Amino acid sequence: MLSIRLHSMQFSIFIFLFFLYCLSVHRAIAMAASSSNAADIYKNPENMTPLQKHVAFFDRNKDGLIYPWETYQGFRAIGAGVALSTTASAFINGFLGPKTLPAGKWPSPLCPIYVENIKKAKHGGDSGVYDSEGRFVSEKFEAIFQNHAKTRPDALTSKELDDLLQANKDPKDSKGSFAGQTEWKVLYSLCKDKDGFLHKDTVRGVYDGTLFSQMEQGKACSQNKS
Repeated sequence: MLSIRLHSMQFSIFIFLFFLYCLSVHRAIAMAASSSNAADIYKNPENMTPLQKHVAFFDRNKDGLIYPWETYQGFRAIGAGVALSTTASAFINGFLGPKTLPAGKWPSPLCPIYVENIKKAKHGGDSGVYDSEGRFVSEKFEAIFQNHAKTRPDALTSKELDDLLQANKDPKDSKGSFAGQTEWKVLYSLCKDKDGFLHKDTVRGVYDGTLFSQMEQGKACSQNKS
């Protein structure tokens, strides 16, 4: 009788382990398929919006998904410290990832950001330079400097940046406003010149998706020289 029970228990354990194996294989295949589909965004880069190009820098392996460790690697690549990169990766993926989740997909605890759906992550408190589809709106961009660049027309001081953030604050979206302020503050911290000016060309590079690659190349060159 005891022998029958042992065999029955062993069989149950085998079935359970086999079920877990099948489930893991299924999830691996599903994730691979999801990643493959998400990577289609890069097949026609000329059709990508400026907002998609902006976040694509952080998609380090270009699979269409930005995981927290990729966000971390991206920030480190442009010169951010360990503490800032760690905090930014947790905050950005935790805030933006769920918003970009395709319809019908289960949320992931890793909160990957889907590059194709980044327009869904637009939030209150932003400058409006990206429209609802993620396209660049030059009039909104010019308005930033026309309305807030008082010291010199082609750059923002720390005080002028604070005025911009205050003007853009959305009382109905406190999280979005906080996200917008964080993005600008990080940009100012990393890209201001020795006199404390954040230049117009630098800000434009953020919006059109070219600045981060330039910063990464600049950091790599300085490391090679040293």
